[in-house]
Amino acid sequence: MPCLASSENYSITLPDGHRFPIAKYALIREQLLWQGVAQPADIYDPGLASEEDILRVHSAEYWHKVKELRLSPAEVRRLGLPQSPELVRRSLSSVAGTVESARRALQDGIGLSLAGGTHHAFRDRGEGFCVLNDIAVAAAHLLHHQLARQILVVDLDVHQGDGTASIFRHEPRVFTFSMHAGANYPLRKEQSDLDVALELGSDDATYLRILQETLPRLLSEVQPDFIFFQAGVDVLATDKLGKLALTQAGCRQRDEYVLGLCRQHELPVAVSMGGGYSELLRDIVDAHCNTFRVAYELYG
Repeated sequence: MPCLASSENYSITLPDGHRFPIAKYALIREQLLWQGVAQPADIYDPGLASEEDILRVHSAEYWHKVKELRLSPAEVRRLGLPQSPELVRRSLSSVAGTVESARRALQDGIGLSLAGGTHHAFRDRGEGFCVLNDIAVAAAHLLHHQLARQILVVDLDVHQGDGTASIFRHEPRVFTFSMHAGANYPLRKEQSDLDVALELGSDDATYLRILQETLPRLLSEVQPDFIFFQAGVDVLATDKLGKLALTQAGCRQRDEYVLGLCRQHELPVAVSMGGGYSELLRDIVDAHCNTFRVAYELYG
């Protein structure tokens, strides 16, 4: 039975009118419980990531600036979130959720984090609402402890996983795959091991066809023994920052396909949420909940 990493630390106070939908983290947990998808016993607090784990991926200079609230005004603008002790705790808790989800996936086949997917965080800086790169830290944790031999990152957020690509550019044991809207943030792309840049306005049929042509080939060529799935829901047509045209049903089919392949190939998979910026908070919450509902249907 899947377990869900969640924490009160995921919800922090942001300025009125801030475009980051911070309310989604508590609402997703509440909706999964209310709908009976998950039970209270499934949910656990992952604690805070260790500094040892953080420093395998992030530079000491950057980490200490984050921890001591010494980011410059320009760095704060690039990040898009005001620095605060709350934000530091939130970032450490979110990373811990993905690390613990990865460890649980080794036992249960799947691990689920009700946060994470912060793929715009680089070794030495944060960008795009991402302070620390949870997937990179968790992947480095598995490699350091010899819990994985070859990792495949399947990043299906609408924005390229530029930070993850940069961090693992010279690490052959981590293969980064990013399928995203081409003419979208970030303006300057990094080079993943495989980038698939989609035309703006790509719909369900186009998206799913390309994914189904690509992912099985990657499993065959990369031969991973662990998968990280970044399941951003900013691929929806309703998303303000996305520029693709998937429906709720198409986004759910995406999740069914990825997790179904992992299940079929008996590949442990750690799932993190990624972005979602639809005008209606309900659309964001429903799409994220679908990801976890699919996980329970396949692995429950």
